[in-house]
Amino acid sequence: MPQTLNFQQVDVFSTAPTQGNPLAVVIGADGLSDAQMAAFARWTNLSETTFLLRPTHPEADYRVRIFTTTRELPFAGHPTLGSCFVWLDSGGQPKAEEVVQECGAGLVRIRRDGARLAFAAPALLRSGAVEDEVLDTIAAGLKIQRSQIVASQWADNGPGWVAVMLDSREELLAIRPDYPALKGLNVGIVARWTGPDAEADFEVRALTGDLGAEDPVTGSLNASLAQWLIPAGLAPRTYSARQGTVLGHKGQVGVEQIGEQIWVSGQVQKCVEGNVTL
Repeated sequence: MPQTLNFQQVDVFSTAPTQGNPLAVVIGADGLSDAQMAAFARWTNLSETTFLLRPTHPEADYRVRIFTTTRELPFAGHPTLGSCFVWLDSGGQPKAEEVVQECGAGLVRIRRDGARLAFAAPALLRSGAVEDEVLDTIAAGLKIQRSQIVASQWADNGPGWVAVMLDSREELLAIRPDYPALKGLNVGIVARWTGPDAEADFEVRALTGDLGAEDPVTGSLNASLAQWLIPAGLAPRTYSARQGTVLGHKGQVGVEQIGEQIWVSGQVQKCVEGNVTL
């Protein structure tokens, strides 16, 4: 029997609509099957689609399931902030000052700061040095010389990110990737943005080798980058990042380390609101 559910499409990590990363959110999706969720996520053809459900953990305010067009993710950053925005906008009331989201990766804390939301970066599933053969694959996929990679680290908090740093923003923006050559690797690229025209401290790009596409603005990658860059002394405890430039977007991501916890923040804009029948 078809169900009609409330629905929103929002733009995450953006101070104005259409400049960040779009997210589709279905509200009250407890009655949907896994197959229905996966089919709708394929149909939206967005990088992620989420489904809000009743929590199963006593500390959680809501539960979210996160789907790409091909698989379900345990955690992702812009779906976390976008789903929280929609949950609050739909009348959700957190049990405490912080919102607690339940997802496949566990419980994620979310802070509200005026128009901004910030999630606590989850622990990395994999970190450490990147193998030589993997760096060779990345260099081939980015169509650059291996020597242009000035630093690297596994930085996986769910989607499988491996991160590399380039010497300049100009080098980063010039990359036109060969996705088949990446052999399914999800590669995050970061470079400092210097000079009088700098509008952020870093420029970031997210190349999803498993999908063969670039993600406009990526919370999970920015979270894992911060967990590498700050302890390594490559970034200060508070910084900003721009992402999506090559795609014509102006994603704005804030990063702040408070104590031992890293928070990733951004604004969310409501673009579409209505009903969906599934």
